[in-house]
Amino acid sequence: MRAAVAVLVAVAGLAAAGCGGGDDPASGGTGGGRVTVFAAASLTESFTRIGKDFEAANPGSTVTLNFAGSSALANQVNQGAPADVFASAAPKNMTTVTEAGNADGTPVTFARNQLVIAVPVGNPKAVTGLADLTRPGVKVAICADQVPCGAAARTALDASGVKLTPVTLEQDVKGALAKVKLGEVDAALVYRTDARAASADVTGVEFPESARAVNDYPIVALKDAPNPAGAQAFVAYVRSAPAQAVLAEAGFQAP
Repeated sequence: MRAAVAVLVAVAGLAAAGCGGGDDPASGGTGGGRVTVFAAASLTESFTRIGKDFEAANPGSTVTLNFAGSSALANQVNQGAPADVFASAAPKNMTTVTEAGNADGTPVTFARNQLVIAVPVGNPKAVTGLADLTRPGVKVAICADQVPCGAAARTALDASGVKLTPVTLEQDVKGALAKVKLGEVDAALVYRTDARAASADVTGVEFPESARAVNDYPIVALKDAPNPAGAQAFVAYVRSAPAQAVLAEAGFQAP
């Protein structure tokens, strides 16, 4: 059993919808209660909507979401943070949880994601591919190697043969994207979904090497979940047609 230690996590509470409940796992029937979901930062927009949809489908349920880098979330789970579900942006960070014995069942892949180069709207540096990121005066942000977006960036760069020295290494994809939005860098390697969600501020430039670094997103209910029924129901709902449609609209690829 995971040690009961206090872990400070940032959570965003979503309002419960109605009262009562169902018992059909495919529709997410939980019988009510709070479902706490630890999810990769790149899932912020999609899981916020999916959480609300889950609540609507399960009156009396409340979804609480904690978004961060997958490596940080895996560490929180293994240190005893009270959570029902873990959704990672890469299998490696999920393996950290399963090998510690903290998963209830086998993780399943529910989506895939791919990198783009995020640049300011208008692409003032005329970036068309990875090689352009090495030009003098082009400042680039990528994620740190231990988080999925960083590992994917390193794989893509290695595949291209481009030797890139970023000016900053961020702890999650939202941090890298923020550097572009704030004008602190000229480009960042981020997920296609994050660039799409921030399309008012950035443009996503596709590059062929990203096909060599597609990330699988696994999800699992946790062994010591405070709400085991809710955990299983949320995992089932994420795999359902309505949730998959939300993910596809955001730019995720089907598993």
